[in-house]
Amino acid sequence: MKYWLFKSEPSAWSWDQQVAKGDAGEEWDGVRNYQARNFMRDMSVGDRGFFYHSQTEKAIVGIVEVIAEAHPESTTDDDRWECVDIKAIKPVKTPVTLNQIKADERLSEMVLVNNSRLSVQPVSAEEWRIVCDLAGVSA
Repeated sequence: MKYWLFKSEPSAWSWDQQVAKGDAGEEWDGVRNYQARNFMRDMSVGDRGFFYHSQTEKAIVGIVEVIAEAHPESTTDDDRWECVDIKAIKPVKTPVTLNQIKADERLSEMVLVNNSRLSVQPVSAEEWRIVCDLAGVSA
């Protein structure tokens, strides 16, 4: 299993909206960055991810699961863009802020710290365990 982080502005797509989709989940559409798209191509069904609210909160607020591998995005006719489908698994007990992540030496190499603009990014297994511990959820 691999781990990921999915960033969204809550005003565009929030954790609550993701939860409301239930087991059917939702396409992670609108990604227009080749590196982020390529990360989605590397995902497998069952991979887990952090759901991160960008802009105002700047915090990890939930755990999601990849439920469909990369496929053409339904919101565009441009065949360069693909997406995965994800579903909400559970909220975190304690949101983990970007400031907390940046302050934790163990997370200094996390992509979120070094390339915070990337909307889809990998998370190492060690980073996953550390953030889950900070968030009060089991890894």
